[in-house]
Amino acid sequence: MSATDRRDAAASIAPDAMAALRRRISVVLIASQILGGLGVATGIALAAVLAQQVSGTEALAGLAPTATVAGTALLSVPLAALMTARGRRPGLVLAYVIGALGAGTVVVAAVVGSFPLLLVGMAGFGAASSANLQARFAAADLAEPQRRARAIANVVWATTIGAVLGPNIAAPAGASASGFGIPLAAGPFLWAAGVFLVAAVLVLVLLRPDPLLTARALSPADEQSPEGRSIRAGIAAVAASPHARLALATVAVSHTAMVAIMSMTPVDLGHHGASIDLIGLVISVHIAGMYAFSPVMGRLSDRFGRLSVIGLSVGLLACAALVAGTAGGSHAQSTAGLFLLGLGWSAGLVSGSALLTDSVPGPARAAAQGVSDLTMNTAAGLGGAAAGLVVAQASYGWLNLIAAGLLLPLAALALFTRAR
Repeated sequence: MSATDRRDAAASIAPDAMAALRRRISVVLIASQILGGLGVATGIALAAVLAQQVSGTEALAGLAPTATVAGTALLSVPLAALMTARGRRPGLVLAYVIGALGAGTVVVAAVVGSFPLLLVGMAGFGAASSANLQARFAAADLAEPQRRARAIANVVWATTIGAVLGPNIAAPAGASASGFGIPLAAGPFLWAAGVFLVAAVLVLVLLRPDPLLTARALSPADEQSPEGRSIRAGIAAVAASPHARLALATVAVSHTAMVAIMSMTPVDLGHHGASIDLIGLVISVHIAGMYAFSPVMGRLSDRFGRLSVIGLSVGLLACAALVAGTAGGSHAQSTAGLFLLGLGWSAGLVSGSALLTDSVPGPARAAAQGVSDLTMNTAAGLGGAAAGLVVAQASYGWLNLIAAGLLLPLAALALFTRAR
């Protein structure tokens, strides 16, 4: 910890300043989350289109979003290691800067027509998603244990604004950059790079004192030793705690089920005659379910317990698979299924993240959280890739049935953990 960080932490120890400090950190994180979500949604809206244009084939179009997911997963651990050693602020700033560089690389790749360079840029672009995910844990660093889920949920909710606005400004962003010889589909990435840099500056200047370092300064003396803060210690902490293992399984399974079903829903809707506008509406309703109701999930998790909301997540996701998988040509039923899918994901992410934070020792917490994001995004990446194969070889209904099958071990683990 640097001298500045120690002074920052010491200045925040006074009990009468803690409430104001929590509010200020929450506001900064929410603002950065809005910007980060806006940048990610603006760029990713046309990622597959840009990949198709640069590669010259529709078969490779799906590799662009896949590269983003891979980048998010691969960068989760090194960013968590940096946060463990230096605090949340350096890790979040670096993530947004890498995201901006990745977005800039995508623009260059589009101009020169290099598909491999485009994939490299998309992987770097995924760092911004890592920052958005890690911000929810930063909100929990100083939160009171009985309000921890709500603190996480408020930051998750802020993503709603950017996620809704991003796709709607993608077209104007592309048109604004076309005068510089940048392809229309690459223009949004130029805007995203600028937005990520603004988010990085916001965090660098205003996220003071650092929430993680401050939490350590306020922790018992036996938790302030640097021992036990490595990634290996984070893995060991998760392995040693039944509740932490359940939390890890919850975020991984709920995210995988959501990505698998959501990624193939537009294809299924198209097969049943849905227009592009209708597909966009269905996805917008799904995103609303994911983010807009996260404060409700946070309150439920704090009020009734993490395990209860994990059970709610399993139930909502199972209902979503049933409703969406049997929708056929009913677009209204598909919309309802995707809304339930978003709600189930929100319940799983909020309760699982809070349970993980509750269940591991303070020194290993940041590392364990990074391991959680790595596991979650890796599983979802594999699930998204497998979803296309399942639909191609079987059907969309079978995909939903398989996704529902993933929930059975999670439900059994939750019941077993509660029984213990």
